[in-house]
Amino acid sequence: MIRSLYTASTGMYAQQMNVDILAHNMSNVTTTGFKRQRIEFQDLLYQNIRRPIANEEVNQPSGLAVGLGVHPVTSYTLFTQGNLQETGNPMDIAINGNAFFRVEVPGYDDYVYTRDGSIKIDAEGNLVTSDGYYYVGPDALDPEAYDITIESNGMVTYKLPGDEEIYEAGQLELATFVNPAGLEKLGQNLYQVTWNSGDPVDWDPEDNQTIRLVSGYLEASNVQIVEEMVNLITAQRAYEMNSKVIQSSDEMLQTAANLRR
Repeated sequence: MIRSLYTASTGMYAQQMNVDILAHNMSNVTTTGFKRQRIEFQDLLYQNIRRPIANEEVNQPSGLAVGLGVHPVTSYTLFTQGNLQETGNPMDIAINGNAFFRVEVPGYDDYVYTRDGSIKIDAEGNLVTSDGYYYVGPDALDPEAYDITIESNGMVTYKLPGDEEIYEAGQLELATFVNPAGLEKLGQNLYQVTWNSGDPVDWDPEDNQTIRLVSGYLEASNVQIVEEMVNLITAQRAYEMNSKVIQSSDEMLQTAANLRR
């Protein structure tokens, strides 16, 4: 009976973790390029009270084992494509496909990566994120640059006053990963390469046409509110049922304690 108290408590802890993940997903429903997480569980060890026996004298094919609960094992990021939302801003770029922008962040020896294409221009003409981190590839724009556009292959072009020639600032560098779910989340819409993600593979627009950039759009979060609400209800009910198991076990212990009255 004491075993059921601890077993049910693992279920409550697991569902609390589940709700934490769901809350994080729903709080980022409007975050550009956000990818939802899904928590996965595993059952804990089993206590073998009687093992199955099969020999010439005894044939007991089924034993008796009691499970000891559940535990969260991983939070898996789902890199499905988010909807593309039109903004009308030519500096807003959405990635249609499985790739990431390269970003240079102070304090990191290697590049970090993002799906956030809300590009800004700083005082020196550099293309930067909302936090001022440099997008890798293009050079700084001329101070008098106007009619700035970003083509589907990532090439940044602009014009200068009194000159009809189109100048090229350089191409945005993108990379793909064999296992993007293995990237480490840094916050600020940034990801870092890990051993599990594999090394970044440079994107070549001519060789890999499954990926393209769409100017004037941003990629929305891939969180589906209805699905998250259904998962939240399921987690809440599972948490409630585990609490009922603890309550029932407590009542059974109380009954046993009152036998001598």
